Order: sequence, then structure tokens, then C-alpha cells
Amino acid sequence: MTPKKPRKHAAPPAREGDRLADYRGRRDPGRTPEPVPAGEALPRGDDDTFVIQEHHATSLHWDLRLERDGVLVSWAVPKGLPWSPETNHLAVHTEDHPLEYAAFEGEIPRGEYGAGTMTIWDRGTYETEKWSEREVKVVIHGSRVSGRYVLFRTRGRNWMIHRMDPPADPDAEPLPESLRPMRPQERARLPRDTGAWGFEFAWGGRRLAAYVEGGRTRFTDGRGHAVDGPGGLGSRLGAQLGVRPALLDGELAVLDGRETYMIYDVPHLDGHPLLDVPYRERRERLDDLGLSGPRWQTAPWFPGDGAAVLEAARDQGLPGVVAKRLDSRYEPDEESGAWRLVPARPAKRR
Repeated sequence: MTPKKPRKHAAPPAREGDRLADYRGRRDPGRTPEPVPAGEALPRGDDDTFVIQEHHATSLHWDLRLERDGVLVSWAVPKGLPWSPETNHLAVHTEDHPLEYAAFEGEIPRGEYGAGTMTIWDRGTYETEKWSEREVKVVIHGSRVSGRYVLFRTRGRNWMIHRMDPPADPDAEPLPESLRPMRPQERARLPRDTGAWGFEFAWGGRRLAAYVEGGRTRFTDGRGHAVDGPGGLGSRLGAQLGVRPALLDGELAVLDGRETYMIYDVPHLDGHPLLDVPYRERRERLDDLGLSGPRWQTAPWFPGDGAAVLEAARDQGLPGVVAKRLDSRYEPDEESGAWRLVPARPAKRR
């Protein structure tokens, strides 16, 4: 990623060797809450502090900062630090930051350089194995990220970051390239043993799976083919999940005149397939993600009360309900009796 060209602000003349001159020149201390020290950087500390900040700016990215000679040497990493040595991530070298920035969280105002929300994602200590103009090898000790990493220069401001250790979670798996969704069988009536089932509204929309990783999202349709998502949905949904990889199953439905992505399953989460996890537990994990925004919602579900859900579907003019066995696994590309679509036919007149 290429940082926005900054708006220059009046700043004291830079002294020779002043490593924060570029940082101060990009910021107006009267407008931004960021720390803007008046003096040049002074070597202090033990060169062992690191921080990773989640930065919701023009595009979501993570800022890795390593204390070195009195400043925080910084890289913007669009997809976050790689969890496996099999994948390298882009890292854009940015200006040095003051040490005080290691504790900064806040909202950078619109119109200012780096405008957006900054939060601390992880912090801790690190050890230096090598530090040169083209290569930096470190061992990071954080609460969310730990291990040996190397940053190496490619061309211009661009660097790459590589994990040198085995995967942080050796059992983790990448998201599948494509997944054909599970489909319900149509039935005329609700199941009799309603206590063994969960019930959702049938939204009558277009099936859409979302593959979210590193704050970015791609989509496939009901046949598993790659498709474009609605404008603005992918980046915003990706920003809410952050670095958590997830495969979401849902459909695009028109609610109150607006197309909304209704999410009702999560077949893959945090590097682990959930196909064999019971529906009830998958729904609980999905609810825990708290996915809600202007163009997406976690669809409601109701254990054991199918008749009331079916009546509500009729009242709201929805196509029906989908009954799903609480103990059912996710069966890709299957039309399974463990899921049942019950149409909401108009009630008979007396």
C-alpha cells in the first residue's frame, strides 16, 4: 500500500540527524491527538519495545513499530503479520514515529495525515537478531503474536515480512478457494420434534459466501463461482473482522428497500474448518463475532419455536422458514434433510 501524500504543516527547521522531522512535517499538533514532540528523537530505552496498531484509515492495515535508537521504526502491513511461513505479506516502510506513539490510541481527524481510528492490537518486547538497511530479523514476544520474523527490502519503500518459525497454530488451515453451500430440502410442514431444531427466516435472497482474511473479502455464489459483492460490502465487512479469517454463508436480501447481506453460518473460522461442528455451536460462534453493519447483519435464529417463526414469516411477507437440526453438520453442495425449507403459505380463512 502507498500512504497518502501528506499535507505539510509548519514545523521547526530540522536539525541534522533529526529522525522525527518527517513525522512532524506531516502532522499539525493543534489538530491531531497524536504525540508530536517538539524536540528531536533522543536515544533512550532498551531497543526492545514493539507495538502493532490496527489502523482504520482509507484502507484497513496494521502498523508494526519497533523501538530503535530512540524512535519507533515503522511499517504499514495491509494484511497483518503472516501466521505461517508459507505466505509473505507486503510491508510498506513509513516514517519513524516517536516512542510515545507506542501507547497511542485515538481518532485522527478527517483531513489529517492517516485520518481514521487507531487502536493497539498487540504490544510487548522483541529481540534483534539482525538490523541493516535491507533486512531486519527479530523475535517478537506479544500476547497475540509471537515468533521469529524477518522484514526484507524489495524495491523503493516496499518491504516484505516473512514468518521464520513454523505456523503459530500448526493445525490451522487456509480458507478454501471455493465452497458450494449446503441447501435445504423443501417440506410442507415443520418437523414434529421442534425441540431438536433451530429455525431461521427464509429471506428469498441470492446465496453468497464471503471469504474474509486480512481485512479483505472475496465472494462466491450458490454454485461456488467467484462473483463481485455489492459495492462497499467487502471492505467494511473485512474491517469488522480484522485479521480473523472466516468463511461466512448467507444471502443478499432486500430489507426495507435496501440490499443487506444476511449471515447465517460460519463453516470456517480462525484457521479451522467447522463442517463437523454441530449447527447450534456454529451459530453460537457466529453470534459471538457480533457482525452487524449498514449493509450486513447476523440473521436471527430461534431454537425450538418453529410455529412462532413461521407465523412471523407470514406476517412479514417472507417466503418461509428454514428448520435446521441443532446437531447437524455442514454438508457442502448437499441438499440435506437436516435443513428443511417450509414455505409460509397464507393462513386459511375460516
